[in-house]
Amino acid sequence: NNLEAEFAYGAGHINPAQAAQPGLVYDAGEIDYVKFLCGQGYTPKQLKLITESNFTCSEETNGAVWDLNYPSFTLSATPGNSITRVFHRTVTNVGSPVSTYKAIVNAPPGLIIQVQPSVLSFKSIGQKLTFTVTVGAEIGNSMISGSLIWDDGVNQVRSPIVAYASLVE
Repeated sequence: NNLEAEFAYGAGHINPAQAAQPGLVYDAGEIDYVKFLCGQGYTPKQLKLITESNFTCSEETNGAVWDLNYPSFTLSATPGNSITRVFHRTVTNVGSPVSTYKAIVNAPPGLIIQVQPSVLSFKSIGQKLTFTVTVGAEIGNSMISGSLIWDDGVNQVRSPIVAYASLVE
């Protein structure tokens, strides 16, 4: 029994051929990270140190930390509590121009994962499509991990989904 679950290993053995053709990517630009930092409560002075620009946090740039367009999903709650969170993500097609990806969800007991839409149909390279992942978890004193895989029959784009107990909410 591995208590560290998804946090116990990296992304896996590097396969250069597959790395060069991932199928889908989760793009994140400068403004995405500014929204993330604003959501963390960074001040304009702190933002300037990091970005070397005069960004200020506003309603427009104050994004939810969990909505950084990152390929993993993490949520926490105090031990013995349940939590539900909705994550918004956008993927960019860098594989076949015309491709259809189906969501494959691995949800162990204690984790409920819903993906909308559950099918992403691309018509061109560079096309972006958005989806939401709703995760509900009954958190005991440890960690529960599952995954979301976008599969087009050629590429499998895997994202870990982790819910863990935290003493600080």
